[in-house]
Amino acid sequence: MQCVAVCRDVLIVKALHRALAANLDLVFLIGDRTAARRLESAGIPARMADPRLEKSYLEAGLTPTTCVIVEDDAKRDLRPVLEAVTGAGATLVYVLSIGDRSRSRTDAWRAIFPDVTVLSVGNLLQDSLLTALGRSLTRARVQQYQRHFAGADRILILLHNDPDPDAMASGLALRNLLHRTKTTAIIGAFHGVTRPENLRMANLLDINVEKVTAESLTQYKKIATVDVQPHYFGGLVHRVDLVVDHHPERAGYTAAFKDIRPDYGSTSTILTEHMQSVAANVSERTATAMLYAIKSDTLFLSRHTHRADLDAFTFLYPLANAALVRKMEGAEITIERLQFISRAIECGRTRNQVFAAHIGAAPREDLIPYIADFLLQLEDVKWSIISGLVNDNVVISVRNLGYSRNAGGFVKACFADVGNAGGHRAMAKAVVPIAAFRDRFGSLDSDHMSQLLSDMAAEFLGEAAEAPAQPAAAPAGRAVSRRGAAPTASRSTRRSRLPRNSRTG
Repeated sequence: MQCVAVCRDVLIVKALHRALAANLDLVFLIGDRTAARRLESAGIPARMADPRLEKSYLEAGLTPTTCVIVEDDAKRDLRPVLEAVTGAGATLVYVLSIGDRSRSRTDAWRAIFPDVTVLSVGNLLQDSLLTALGRSLTRARVQQYQRHFAGADRILILLHNDPDPDAMASGLALRNLLHRTKTTAIIGAFHGVTRPENLRMANLLDINVEKVTAESLTQYKKIATVDVQPHYFGGLVHRVDLVVDHHPERAGYTAAFKDIRPDYGSTSTILTEHMQSVAANVSERTATAMLYAIKSDTLFLSRHTHRADLDAFTFLYPLANAALVRKMEGAEITIERLQFISRAIECGRTRNQVFAAHIGAAPREDLIPYIADFLLQLEDVKWSIISGLVNDNVVISVRNLGYSRNAGGFVKACFADVGNAGGHRAMAKAVVPIAAFRDRFGSLDSDHMSQLLSDMAAEFLGEAAEAPAQPAAAPAGRAVSRRGAAPTASRSTRRSRLPRNSRTG
C-alpha cells in the first residue's frame, strides 16, 4: 500500500521510516528543500513540496486508497494541510499527534474533518504502530464499502464455481458486515456446490448458494466477489463493487474497493479482521463457518499459514460450535476418490521426490486438487502434480511442502501462455483449454501426460535431465505395462515439448 507522510521533524521522519518502510510504499513530503535532499541521501524517499497545496499530493501519485499521515507538532494550523489532502482525493488520513498540546487542538479541526484518525507518536517507540495503523486502515476500508453498499436494494455476493468452505464462509461474513439478510444479499455462484464435504457444510449451516447466470447479473445493484477475482469468470464480470480475496492479484477488471492479501492463508482470515475492525457481532453460525474455512484452506494451519490466520483462529474458536466443525470435517474418503487415486498411481511417474500423474477425464474439478493433496502424503514425495480433463479444459493441480521452488512459478512458467495459471509457493493451479493444450503439447494419453508433467517439473526444479522418471508402484497383483515403464525422452526431445518460458529452472 502507498503511504504519503507529511513531516517536519527529522527524528519523526526517521522513526516513521524505520517502523513502516518495510511494509508500506512510503514517501515523505518535506517543505524544506535542503532537508529533503539530506533525507534522500540517507536513503529515505522524500519529495520537496508544499503540503498546503493539492498538486503536491497529486504529483506524489496519491489515490483514494493512499494512506496519508500528517505530523501535528502544535506549531502550525493543520486545516490548510488537511484541506489539501482531502481535496486531492485522500480518504485514509491520519494525524500523528506529538505531545499534549497537539492532542488538545484536535477539536479545532475535528468538526471539519470527522473521518480523520488520530494516532499517538508514543506508538512510534513500539512494535504496535504498524498493527494500530493496519487496524485503522482496515476499519476505514470497511466503513467505506459499507457506505457504498448501503443504498442498494439487492446485492450479489458472487463466489467461484463449485464453492468451497472458504468461499461460503466469506459470503456469510460479508453479508454480516453489510447488515443484510439472505433476501437482500444473495450468495450466488454460476455453478452449484458439488463436493461431499462442502454439501455437508452447506446443509449443516443452512447456507443457500443460489445459481446465477450472466443474464441475471443485471438484477443486482451492487456486486461483490469473495475468495475469487472477476477475471476468473472469463469476461462475464468486468466491473464489481468489492473484491476480497487471498489469491494473487490479477488484472482485467475494475473494482470500487479491493482487499487482496495473497500472503494470507484464507479469505475468511481477511474478513475476520474486517469484522474485528468495526466490532461486528459474529454469530455462532458465521464463526463456525469461518473457523472451518480457515482449517480447510490451511490444512489445519499447516500450509501457507500467516500469523493473521493464527490470530483469526484464536478469535473465532470460542465463538464457534466445535461439535459442528467436527461433524463437517467428517470422513472425506469416498469410493470415487479412491478409484481416481488408484488411477493416478497406475500411470504416475516419480522422479527425485516429484510425483506426476494424469487421471484422464474427471466428473468434477475438485477431484484433481484432492488427489494432489492426498499423494503429497506419500513417503519421499515433496511435490505432487496431478492433471485431469474437466469439460473442455485440462486442469493441473500442484502441491509441495512449501520450502522449495514456488508452485505458482511452476504453473506460470509452463502454462500461463496457453491458459490461466497461478498460485502460492505450496499450492497452484493451471486451467488450459484442451485444444490449446493439444496444439502445444500433443497427445492427452495418460502415460504421455504423466511423463510430460514429470519432465516439466524436472526442468523447472533444475534436476538432472538424465535421471529417468520411474512408474509409480503398481497395486498388488498388477504388473506395470511396458508402455508405462518407457524410458524418459531425450533432453532435446523433451525440450521441444516444453513452452519457451518454462525453461526458467
